[in-house]
Amino acid sequence: MPNSTFALAASALALVLLSFFVGVRLLYCRVREMRGKRIHPQAAANSLQVAARLVDVQAADNFRNLFEVPVLFYALVAAALGSGHVPAWLVAGCWGFVGLRVAHSVIHCTYNNVFHRLAAFLAGFGLIVVLWVAFVLSLQAKSAA
Repeated sequence: MPNSTFALAASALALVLLSFFVGVRLLYCRVREMRGKRIHPQAAANSLQVAARLVDVQAADNFRNLFEVPVLFYALVAAALGSGHVPAWLVAGCWGFVGLRVAHSVIHCTYNNVFHRLAAFLAGFGLIVVLWVAFVLSLQAKSAA
């Protein structure tokens, strides 16, 4: 397996691990608040009930975010691995995307400054769009050669 293939797969694993850690934080925050407010788990069985009873929802919001735009990242990684076209710039860009998602999650799950979080989101979203366009163009160029 070429180094770039491993590095690209590792970037996907890093994002999966970020999702796992945010999920653990979500569980910790939710259990702590529900115990503190003595809320029975059945009283928060759906998102409407959770919104009505719980205040600490940053980790839950971030966990949902990790299954929105990152889907484009996972699809790009799958397309690159499936096609066998894994240029070094793509690997670097994917790791950049992971770094921006980590920054977004840290901001969201801690001090939650909306402007800082928005900057990290827009940078990551812009990067993944550029990576997709560049990947398709480079794949086309490779197949034409």
